[in-house]
Amino acid sequence: MKKFIGYQKGVNFGGWFSQCDYSKETYDNFITEDDFKKVSTWNIDHIRLPIDYNLLEDDNGNYLNSGLQYLQKVVDWCEKYGLNLIIDLHKTYGFSFDPKECQNGFFEDDRLQERFYKLWEYLAKHFGKYSNRIAFELLNEVTNKEYGAIWNDISKECISRIRKFAPDIYILIGGYWHNSIEAIPDLPLPYDDKIVYNFHCYEPLIFTHQGAYWVDNMPADFRLSYPDTTEHYQELENSFNLPIQSVLSKSKTATVGTEFFEWQFTQAVKVAEERNVPLYCGEYGVINLADLDSTLEWYKNIHSAFERFGIGRSAWCYKSLDFGLTDEHTKPIFEDLKKYF
Repeated sequence: MKKFIGYQKGVNFGGWFSQCDYSKETYDNFITEDDFKKVSTWNIDHIRLPIDYNLLEDDNGNYLNSGLQYLQKVVDWCEKYGLNLIIDLHKTYGFSFDPKECQNGFFEDDRLQERFYKLWEYLAKHFGKYSNRIAFELLNEVTNKEYGAIWNDISKECISRIRKFAPDIYILIGGYWHNSIEAIPDLPLPYDDKIVYNFHCYEPLIFTHQGAYWVDNMPADFRLSYPDTTEHYQELENSFNLPIQSVLSKSKTATVGTEFFEWQFTQAVKVAEERNVPLYCGEYGVINLADLDSTLEWYKNIHSAFERFGIGRSAWCYKSLDFGLTDEHTKPIFEDLKKYF
């Protein structure tokens, strides 16, 4: 399979310009140059940087020069410390993967789609010249499957707009069900030879999101170890009636471990090979409520599958947001854990 060179191992800097309070205090201090310096010693080659439209636009769509200045600082720090960069639009005006954001209408409103195109043109004009070390990710985690067809049309139009200003920059596109790997076959044929298919992997969600307050029907005090049988994980997901599209019922493996991830990735790898596009996992990780031995074993297993197929990836996430790799919870295993990003 074609590899996404320069983007094989990375970490997400979530909570800085996305899923945040959008304050100057956060922008200036949540992550600093020292953090870029630190992660550059982790044997990774890139940062995935989630940004919300709020960094670059006000609610009326006027562009904020301050947002460009922050992004330029990130670009410069990445260059200084030998890191490539993915700019991920985590939220656009009218759509967020998180229903609590109350952003809606994007897939039904041509005006909101045009605003999306214009924002990407704006980014391409300013950062397209860094195509040797920057990639663009169009939109984070399209939700409903019924958005799939219109999203394919939107993404193709957006890519054509970007290409006017950034003809050779890599562009990442993911599918419905929150960038489910099952959506990969339904993505459009690659626009050109600089397209990357993107997915996220938090399987099995009953383990990686145990006790998560934002998952409907998930008991706050629920705890679960890893690995275990596929049947047991599936029984638990069914008993809680979780609002997810689980792959457990389709699994060909009796146990959730390395072979489970290899089985899960196989179809997407086949599609990527047929279409000659790289495959990239933009997010994967384990909530900080999980026990440490289980967390480390999960990372070992998914890392092995990534390595087998040559899939680029970026762990979620550097700090905070309940998945912080450098938070207090993870300190006892961190030196071992970072071997498996």
